[in-house]
Amino acid sequence: MSDYRVGIGYDLHRLVADRALMLGGIAIPHDKGLLGHSDGDVLLHAVIDGLLGACGLPDIGELFPDTDPQYAGADSMELLKGVVAIVHEHGFAANNVDCVVHAEKPRLGPYKKSMAESIAATLNLPPDRVSVKAKTNEGGRSRGQCPGHRRHRRSFSYQ
Repeated sequence: MSDYRVGIGYDLHRLVADRALMLGGIAIPHDKGLLGHSDGDVLLHAVIDGLLGACGLPDIGELFPDTDPQYAGADSMELLKGVVAIVHEHGFAANNVDCVVHAEKPRLGPYKKSMAESIAATLNLPPDRVSVKAKTNEGGRSRGQCPGHRRHRRSFSYQ
């Protein structure tokens, strides 16, 4: 019986002016970037947490705390490389990665393949083992309303 594991990673940062927008290790042209102690690459941060979670290891915040000045402005691709080494030390390796980036702007379609290839190369996976999808709220709010009677309506967030 094989030891097949699944991990889920999630990350969220605010967009701010005067920052480069990094996603999946790729610089995306945009007038804003993601606020964070490191380069703010939420896609790589989610991949890191998914890998660590699958192996039962501490999360990204424990390994690379935002209170530690050595990680200020850190390249998230370098953090991912470090996590790949830790994962291998524990006898594991990624088999495939499936990612969803949720953003209204900029449009990420032209960059999905490059992001997937960048992640695949770092994880030593064939490109067809990494999927990057981009979703929007289709111009709407980030919260939906449950259908039904007014008193039964509740807000919820999509992941």
